[in-house]
Amino acid sequence: MLSLKSSPFSTLSHINSPSPTCAHNINGGCYFKSMGMRFKSGIPNNDDHNILRLLPPLPRRSKSNREMKASATATTTQLQSMTTMLTTLEEEQSLKGYDYPADAHGHGQQHNDNIADTKKRTSLSEVWREVQGSSNWEGMLDPMNNLLRSELIKYGEFAQACYDAFDFDPYSSNCGGCKYNRRTMFKDLGLSHSGYHVTKHLYATSNIHLPNFFKKSRIGDKLWSNHANWMGFVAVAEDEQEIKRLGRRDIVIAWRGTVTSLEWMADLMDFLKPAGFHCDHPDPRVKVESGFLDLYTAREKKCRFAKSSAQEQIHAEIKRLVEKYKGEELSITVTGHSLGSALAMLSAYDIAEMGVHNGVPITVFSFAGPRVGNSAFKDRLEELGVKILRIVNTHDGVPKVPGILFNEHCHFVREWIDKLPWSYTHVGVELELDHTKSPFLRPTSDPSCFHNLEAHLHLLDGYHGREQRFYLANGRDPALVNKACDFLQDHLHIPPFWRQDHNKGMAQNAEGRWVRPQRPQYVD
Repeated sequence: MLSLKSSPFSTLSHINSPSPTCAHNINGGCYFKSMGMRFKSGIPNNDDHNILRLLPPLPRRSKSNREMKASATATTTQLQSMTTMLTTLEEEQSLKGYDYPADAHGHGQQHNDNIADTKKRTSLSEVWREVQGSSNWEGMLDPMNNLLRSELIKYGEFAQACYDAFDFDPYSSNCGGCKYNRRTMFKDLGLSHSGYHVTKHLYATSNIHLPNFFKKSRIGDKLWSNHANWMGFVAVAEDEQEIKRLGRRDIVIAWRGTVTSLEWMADLMDFLKPAGFHCDHPDPRVKVESGFLDLYTAREKKCRFAKSSAQEQIHAEIKRLVEKYKGEELSITVTGHSLGSALAMLSAYDIAEMGVHNGVPITVFSFAGPRVGNSAFKDRLEELGVKILRIVNTHDGVPKVPGILFNEHCHFVREWIDKLPWSYTHVGVELELDHTKSPFLRPTSDPSCFHNLEAHLHLLDGYHGREQRFYLANGRDPALVNKACDFLQDHLHIPPFWRQDHNKGMAQNAEGRWVRPQRPQYVD
């Protein structure tokens, strides 16, 4: 279990009434519980005052509140960063219905209307179908619906869990596998609060030609597998309170992508070929990128983990869960980042086309995903009723490939373009974010930062509409951005690439020697 070092981003518990998510001041700091972790406050920095220009005026307060604020301000060097204090106050303004002054374009009034609409329908159980895309998210993206934002971040964290649980260490005999048993995975990752439980690990054969995607150990013997890589998991909502909050029992499929290396794109710049997903008469016009298809359908009979393809593993588990919870209100949500986003779209199409879902609504939340198929693939997904919301950073290059030249923008030669083996089309609805709007992120030319999943979740938390101010609605800790990249402003004092196993998995044995203990082997 990993712990986060001291961070300057936490909620100030000394202003207004205590929040149920805040604990008491300890050693001059304030602890804020979020996502199963605890973050200790840091020291404010003069640069934090630059954030003031991005925030609206504060509402008038009662005398007692002003006195409490003055007392807290006098001791800010012992408490926390001014950035988070102002972020928290703005969040409180939203919750209290503070009226933002409308500018010439009516943006402030638009923000107030969004708050009023959210107040009218505060329960996710009442609007879960809209959140899952039943109306293609019309009126929910600009301005941003608060319930939708929270759910997007939740599913993004499931996709992030695929990275946090994956063993990238080439000196580990478990390289390419999952670090945790599925029964304890969410607990080990600090996701016990999610109310979901992992029911199955997903694997794919690593024998296909994707050298920049699959991870293999440099240890020649005692490997967990010579032919497979762990690709993600299937989970289901089991906590009764979570099911009540959701308004249904939710089944999640999360796919692993890539953390920083983008070389895998070069491996997949291939041609389209027929998907072939249909029991009787597959439509030859429906085509997908051949590398994605091979990854999803290939198997290795000699390997106990990949003797059935990822496709077959998905079919078996979804059928089992749909049958197990027959008669309940169900949903299937598929998520993934980067290449995992492509697998999410492909598996969602497969489940719907093959009828595995038995009529259960299917939604895809894609993060920084590439194009997957041609226009016939897009049309067929729409006919099947699969709802797709793509979250992208406008500066990220991955969503622009494949199909840089021939894509959905070539309307004037659509009929001719569709006949080419390199013509790709995006599917679903796009939510475009811009990392330059966040005052927490520094200017950089590193494309892996633009593509980083934690950065996307940070941008989601601060996004309220195209012309709205950036502020963190859920108080998600910005330090998480630097888990696997170097994207935060230097004055925030968050080290880059800070997440790693304790001593890189080394431990002292009874003789005092440093060794790498063998993790217990298990078969899902």
